[in-house]
Amino acid sequence: MTDNRYNLLYRIDSPADLRRLAPEELRTYCDELRRYIIEQCSVNPGHLASSLGAVELTAALHYVYDTPHDRIVWDVGHQTYGHKIITGRREAFRSNRRMGGISGFPRMAESPYDAFGGGHASVSISAAFGMAKAAELRGEERKVVAVIGDSSMTGGLAFEGLNNAGASRNTDLLVILNDNDMAIDKATGALRGYLCRISTSVRYNRFKQRLWGVLSHTPRLLRLCQKAGNAVKHGLLNKSNLFESLNFRYFGPVDGHDLNEMVRVLRVLRGIEGPKLLHVMTVKGKGFTPAEKDQAVWHAPGRFDPATGERLGSNAPAAKYQEVFGQTLVELARLDPRVAGVTPAMLSGSSMNLLLKAMPDRCFDVGIAEGHAVTFSAGLAAAGMRPFCNIYSSFMQRAYDNLIHDVAIQNLPVVMCLDRGGLVGEDGVTHHGVFDMAAFGSVPNLTFAAPMDEGELRNMMYTALRAGGPFMLRYPRGCGAGAPWRDRPFEALPVGRGRCLREGRDAAVLSIGTAGNFAAEAVERAAAEGLSAAHYDLRFVRPLDEELLHAVGRTFRHVVTVEDGALRGGVGEAVAAFFNAHGYDTRTVSLGIGDAFVEHGTPDELRALCGYDAEGILRALRACVKS
Repeated sequence: MTDNRYNLLYRIDSPADLRRLAPEELRTYCDELRRYIIEQCSVNPGHLASSLGAVELTAALHYVYDTPHDRIVWDVGHQTYGHKIITGRREAFRSNRRMGGISGFPRMAESPYDAFGGGHASVSISAAFGMAKAAELRGEERKVVAVIGDSSMTGGLAFEGLNNAGASRNTDLLVILNDNDMAIDKATGALRGYLCRISTSVRYNRFKQRLWGVLSHTPRLLRLCQKAGNAVKHGLLNKSNLFESLNFRYFGPVDGHDLNEMVRVLRVLRGIEGPKLLHVMTVKGKGFTPAEKDQAVWHAPGRFDPATGERLGSNAPAAKYQEVFGQTLVELARLDPRVAGVTPAMLSGSSMNLLLKAMPDRCFDVGIAEGHAVTFSAGLAAAGMRPFCNIYSSFMQRAYDNLIHDVAIQNLPVVMCLDRGGLVGEDGVTHHGVFDMAAFGSVPNLTFAAPMDEGELRNMMYTALRAGGPFMLRYPRGCGAGAPWRDRPFEALPVGRGRCLREGRDAAVLSIGTAGNFAAEAVERAAAEGLSAAHYDLRFVRPLDEELLHAVGRTFRHVVTVEDGALRGGVGEAVAAFFNAHGYDTRTVSLGIGDAFVEHGTPDELRALCGYDAEGILRALRACVKS
């Protein structure tokens, strides 16, 4: 396939092709690559701004390094669209994030050029160091590069990797710090200020540019001068360089959009052994004016007109769960001065930016540091506050020990709000929030609730505030069921109690969370076929409503459980174990996510694939009647 609008894009099917371009052609190719990313993302949405900002960096890396023999580890995959297109996936990029298409993140199983998976932040340095050490041990001539964003550098794992790699002076590792002063929202924290001081030191930059201009052509002299480099930099900055104190040779900052300079610098660094860090300054959304002006919105803008920059949003039939959470949190904070909000760099995604705007002194964006977010919340709670800590469900996996050790054992009143629970859709396997109920449903002292709709979420947040102990609630991404919630008075729900939504005689459906909406549709459709099924909303993962379960066990021989999560260790297994322990002659069929990772697709496609959409539940009910 060719396109007359592109002179070079369709000639490049691999990094080997890229390396045959002349320097001036490489600049033209980058312009075409950026235009292609914009064009494709306008009709097939994805993470746009991060990849636009990394175009020149990506091209320079593949131009200088012998990939895939040399390995590039990306942190995180938001910035890898250019990488995917360069490495033979130009046409496949049209299917990016679609069911059956390529992933929006690096996947080792997808391409030999994807050296390591990259859906979660801060993993690149540790993984790349492992690869570099393996090459050293095996006597292989192989270069390894980790590309990490400044926001990912706030994660503790990144510093663990730096600390370990810096102690291995003979291991050849390059860390590229892609500094655009942004996560999804504006970067926060002391590291941001430190990087800003490095990149804006006038004396340091003037001296560096002159020195590099002379030494880049004489690598031996450059290596000799590195021995004195720390002292020079310390004198210019009046303080120790953070990275060099960890035994990484620091280079930069370099303009990440100056393609010739990037190629020159990378060629020099390729010949320097040992741990080293290149500080690259880029602009998120580079080359597309709307994305440069509003980088947070254009991180993942949805469909848009590439000519005008107009976003083409759909008219949602109901409020998003994130909106319900954000507005309710502000209301609770007004009711109770102890309420505070904590999130690891997900202010806008979780709608906690509403609290930041209303009460900035009681809202804390701690950067991409999930474990710290939980333990910081525990500290707030230990000192009398009532923190609502909002973390995406899949990211909460990184704070499992913090929740158990710092919150649950000490019985502290932290409200853990797990956004993006269940199958999130196009972000795929690294972002599905499918393990939370199985992972946390067995933690003592923890109350775990899952709302079925917007009104339930609002009341569960109020209930959690009043509970006075560890409380977790999870809800999905996107629009709710259309239940009323705005300006409704708060109602405290009885902890550990479910509710009967529909009476029936042939079978019972027990659902948890928003999967109950699919169950309700299935039960109604079953009734139209003459099948009478009762429907119960359990509401709580922990504690389970034992009174309700006893009533169901005594009444029904056929029970279908439905959950938007992993079946192994999930609510369905807990319900079946309860019936078995109490001697009920009940056949339980559990619907949810089986013992396999689920790839990307729309939520509707994936629920149908897993068999717990309305049609799948109806099939289970029909099978019950036949049996």
